[in-house]
Amino acid sequence: MIELRMRQHKRLSIISLTLFILLLLPGGIARASFTLEDEKKLGKEFYDKLEKSDVLLQDRRVNEYINKLGNSILSHNQNAPFVFHFSVVKSSAINAFATPGGYIYVNAGLITLVGNESELAGVLAHEIAHVNARHIADIIAKSQKVGVATLAAILAGAFLGGGDVTAAVTGFSVATATSLNLKYSREHEEEADRMGMSYLTATGYDGKTMMDFLKKMRRYEFYSNTVPSYFLTHPGTDERIRYLDGLTQTRYRHGGAENIIGSLKRIQTILLLDRKTPDDNLKYFEEELKKNPNDPDNLYGLAVTLGNLGLTSRGLDNFQKALLLSPDDGDILREMGITYFKSGKTEEAIKFLTSAMNNGDKDTATILYLGKAYEARGDYATAIELYRKLLYTDDADIYYSIAMAHGKTGNKGDSHYYFGLSFKKGNKRESALFHFNEALKYYPQGSPRAQEIEKEIKTLKEKGSPQKPPKTASSE
Repeated sequence: MIELRMRQHKRLSIISLTLFILLLLPGGIARASFTLEDEKKLGKEFYDKLEKSDVLLQDRRVNEYINKLGNSILSHNQNAPFVFHFSVVKSSAINAFATPGGYIYVNAGLITLVGNESELAGVLAHEIAHVNARHIADIIAKSQKVGVATLAAILAGAFLGGGDVTAAVTGFSVATATSLNLKYSREHEEEADRMGMSYLTATGYDGKTMMDFLKKMRRYEFYSNTVPSYFLTHPGTDERIRYLDGLTQTRYRHGGAENIIGSLKRIQTILLLDRKTPDDNLKYFEEELKKNPNDPDNLYGLAVTLGNLGLTSRGLDNFQKALLLSPDDGDILREMGITYFKSGKTEEAIKFLTSAMNNGDKDTATILYLGKAYEARGDYATAIELYRKLLYTDDADIYYSIAMAHGKTGNKGDSHYYFGLSFKKGNKRESALFHFNEALKYYPQGSPRAQEIEKEIKTLKEKGSPQKPPKTASSE
């Protein structure tokens, strides 16, 4: 728990610092007006900083899901002034927030808390409404009488809930930030709820779930004795619940769907497997399966967890149970194949990983482990073909795998070439130069591959050469 809080503390420091830097950008904020172009610029640079700082989750399935859900809501809203981007923050804190320019962020902790897809859609709809109504721009514009550094402290506090992190980064006390109270107003929240409710119901979801989610947050706060970050970034919760209740009783009484896209439970399982320890997950999935023994998502989660704990036989048993309930499930097939490979059962690994690919699973891990399985079988040509499909990832380990496979076929030129690329991407200059020079011996002078290698060697030598000292009057 202490380690988790330290990681969260570090991430909040990164975000606070990023926001502080962005607010000090020349020509960024301190202008007579805060235009749409200003919002786009600030939002993009903020996003780039977060991505570079490894704050955002890079899981393909989760990101595809959150973007599909967000864009589904946008497709029923014709007034969006921006191209929207939806991202998941690697944090167990329960929060979601929007920044200028159409950037919506949802914490992993919030996604795992929602009870159905409609509740999560309601959160996204609310954040989209804040952006469309330009509430953040309005806050910034009205605060321009305040110094930029103070504004940085207050905005960081508004998005992140304040605290010692904000004070330490910006140099302002929590009391200073709180006294200026630069957060969403009650009017902002009501407008975002009103607009968000219209987006949500137009997409086909049940509008009542916006209120259900806030009530769930209240219960969570009561039982956990922890104030969710969402309450800090979106104040006036009790008023919002009453307001939403009024809307559902008058304008939106017709109800709607709780799930449209589907697979939320699998996304929650993926996030739990990524965030929690195997021991915590073992307890969680076993408890969930007591309630519903035939839930394929919980069986899948338990099977992966058992594999992570080294309990391979039990893990495979649970994979088999999950597969009986969901026969064409790419996730189950992939993880079964990986488990078989790690336990030395190559043919079984190939069978299940191939089935995963045939069922549309193009996950990097599926292709990588299928390549490894074919390599273990001795089919190096097929392994190389599969590895080549992953070159787009620009991963040093992929190049290393291709180099090893070429070496086993006796193709020393390609083996040295890919070793060179692998070490180059791993920032091991001397090893990269050695392998590129060795590779050059196997290609005709002037051939395309030889020219490519010579270019790599030249680039590496230029990067490694010491810079000449500037000339001075005495040296001349």
